[in-house]
Amino acid sequence: MNPYDNDKAFVFLEKLKEDSYEYRGLKTDSLGVEEKRAAIRSLMNIRMPGKETTALLRAQDAYLKEELDKKGVVTLSEIPTVDEAYGSSVPFAGKLSLWQGDITRLKAEAVVNAANSQMLGCFVPCHKCIDNAIHSAAGMQLRAECSRMMNEKRMRYGRQYEEPAGTAVLTKAYNLPCEYVIHTVGPIVYGGLTDAHCETLRSCYEKVLRCCLENGIRSVAFCCISTGEFHFPNEEAARIAFKTVTDFLTEHEDSMERVVFNVFKGRDLEIYRKLLS
Repeated sequence: MNPYDNDKAFVFLEKLKEDSYEYRGLKTDSLGVEEKRAAIRSLMNIRMPGKETTALLRAQDAYLKEELDKKGVVTLSEIPTVDEAYGSSVPFAGKLSLWQGDITRLKAEAVVNAANSQMLGCFVPCHKCIDNAIHSAAGMQLRAECSRMMNEKRMRYGRQYEEPAGTAVLTKAYNLPCEYVIHTVGPIVYGGLTDAHCETLRSCYEKVLRCCLENGIRSVAFCCISTGEFHFPNEEAARIAFKTVTDFLTEHEDSMERVVFNVFKGRDLEIYRKLLS
């Protein structure tokens, strides 16, 4: 019996190498655990959407399930609302939560991905952006679905089509613990912040919530849209997020059971704590 048969990372890495003409001869036998993870993620990140064989997807799904089991799934019942956490009396405190952590562990009905206009995920190996993290944890099926949708839109609108900022696009979540991913392209801020930037970010949050309403999604986790690679000022972004969400709940209170503001950096955690408490 091959000692690597039960090593899901090894099996998946070998399948990824077989799938890649350029990296088929990559030497991986001596890689440690973290090096193997990095190699897998890198090969997933650079892979263009195409023909995903049954064997490749089976090996990927087994590996990603094992990785998720190691990280652990976080359910909404484990995350307090802001009235429970802070005794807060902000509007809809019983429906809002603040949680710091890896959004790919969250078992909300939907999580929000801060996408780029190509809508295919991040192709930079092991990049730290949330687009890369979500696609890496969801699996190759997510990029394939996004590619199909973008091809359909290019046929409809023209070959140069890119997803506009301020929209929301719904996909399945595949190997993530949530059911759906809602992708939104935020504004890119170079130079000073403008009213147009703020309005586009407001549209991102509103369109995501309207997507939830239209599809019967009652819990959603927002990342900090545009505050990373797109350079939107963190404090103003948080104020826009909070106001847009509470304005929407004022009109559609019964549509949502929970809205989670998911943060990763300590700076954003402090900003939202002050805002929500």
